[in-house]
Amino acid sequence: MTLPPTVEWQGDAQTGRMVIIEQTLLPDELKLVELTELDPVIDAISRLAVRGAPALGVAGAFGAVIALRSGLGDAGLERLADARPTAVNLRWAVERVKRVAEGDPERALAEAKAIHEDDIRTCRAIGEHGAGLIEDGFGVLTHCNAGALATGGMGTALAPMYVAFEQGRKFRVFADETRPLLQGARLTSFELAENGIDVTVIADSMSAVVMREGKVNLVITGADRVAANGDAANKIGTYGVALHAKTHGLPFYIAAPKSTFDASLADGGGIPIEERKPEELRMLKGSRTAPDSAKVYNPAFDVTPAGLIAGYITEDGILKASELADWLK
Repeated sequence: MTLPPTVEWQGDAQTGRMVIIEQTLLPDELKLVELTELDPVIDAISRLAVRGAPALGVAGAFGAVIALRSGLGDAGLERLADARPTAVNLRWAVERVKRVAEGDPERALAEAKAIHEDDIRTCRAIGEHGAGLIEDGFGVLTHCNAGALATGGMGTALAPMYVAFEQGRKFRVFADETRPLLQGARLTSFELAENGIDVTVIADSMSAVVMREGKVNLVITGADRVAANGDAANKIGTYGVALHAKTHGLPFYIAAPKSTFDASLADGGGIPIEERKPEELRMLKGSRTAPDSAKVYNPAFDVTPAGLIAGYITEDGILKASELADWLK
């Protein structure tokens, strides 16, 4: 099965539409949704119908076209950019389109398409640079979803796996389920399996065990924002995976494009962490898992310190934390 694009634009600037995969329905149903107005775009971003830092950048860019053609101006663009605060790509893309377009929807669409095309090329480059880390017989663990469903291209963390698979290597992927919204179980295992890659879903609490059992040789995750010193925000639970990898002597890599790095932040302490609705933890697919009388703490992301990260797989190669300052200039 070949999946349709996670996010794309169809038509011209004045009458066209953004089309996304409705990811909240996967893996049960593959449904495409057309978006032509700003409020539904913001809603789709907020409720994770489209998600993943690079995909949010592309969606934000196309959403900016809709905002400008609707005459919503700076206020509309600001609401769009603020729909999810942790993923820096969203604001980056909206501000890039705003700067280039100067209010013209046609120029906005041209720039948005350029952002999408850049992401496709960037994902492939990340895959090419990272594929060499994956050897025959390896077990590779990943957390959340940073594949084609999270980008405009083939993915970030999953891109090295796709390229290594193309090159004929045989390996096994362990996908953490990624509570509370199960992006690893619902999305990562879905797209890897559809592409013929050996994937095993494990509960988040199992990552240390499969590492201790010698089933994992390498960990690769994506990121939603990386500070100048290399501290990286990713889906909640990533920090724990990095600590387990350190304990078991396994390399932990972040795969992310340059647009995900925020040179304005000295370290991860300045990364805004989105906190989501309590119902996401109290309910699971319509079934109650915790009483209303219990308080809920539901941050969507955590920050992994640079000291736990072996390297950053980028479109320009694999970098160490000490190399980021010069690269980001």
